[in-house]
Amino acid sequence: MMNTMIKRQRLADEVAKVLHQQITSGRYQFGERLPSEPELMTAFGVGRSTIREAVRILAHSGILSVRQGVGTFVEETRGITEPLGQRLKRSKAGDINEVRQLLEAKIAEKAALNRTPSDISKMRDLLTRRLEVATGGDRQACIEADIAFHISIAEAAGNDVLRDLYKTFAIQVRQSFFDQYTNTSSFIQTHHLHEDLLKSIVDKRPSEAWILAKKITDKKE
Repeated sequence: MMNTMIKRQRLADEVAKVLHQQITSGRYQFGERLPSEPELMTAFGVGRSTIREAVRILAHSGILSVRQGVGTFVEETRGITEPLGQRLKRSKAGDINEVRQLLEAKIAEKAALNRTPSDISKMRDLLTRRLEVATGGDRQACIEADIAFHISIAEAAGNDVLRDLYKTFAIQVRQSFFDQYTNTSSFIQTHHLHEDLLKSIVDKRPSEAWILAKKITDKKE
């Protein structure tokens, strides 16, 4: 295996990227076992923790399968040919927003059906925080609070796949908000919609939650 030295800051991401390229190029075939950790450490010039994190990234994406006590194997991939987080980084803002609209609507609907008392408490606290920092004009804190509020809805939905998918999208959504908003006025203007959304979730009205989530994402285009 040729010596591939990785020098960029996010070593694990870069190692994962190179490994994935080697897999898609046919260097490693479906069902084939990857070299051992020590061999990969030598090949990439990085430590054990970096190799393990890179493998974890690819395993989470379904590209690799880690079999305890046996080794790490290449999985057959018929979907996208790169980790979702990497794919989103080169996506158009409009494309991401369209998918986010669908996600947030479905998540809100599911949260209205599955939320627990602790979910409600967390969502209320985050929504209160969102208004406080928005009113105070703290743009960064406001964006973070907004993202955290919507992630709490995803957690309340009770679907781990939806939750993880939304968290992945939220990374790009957060950056788009920083690029799009220079102040907190838009967040203040949409606060009543967020209050209505939370109320519909608390009252277990999934259809209304879907509609309100769609209204909110429409406002943020």
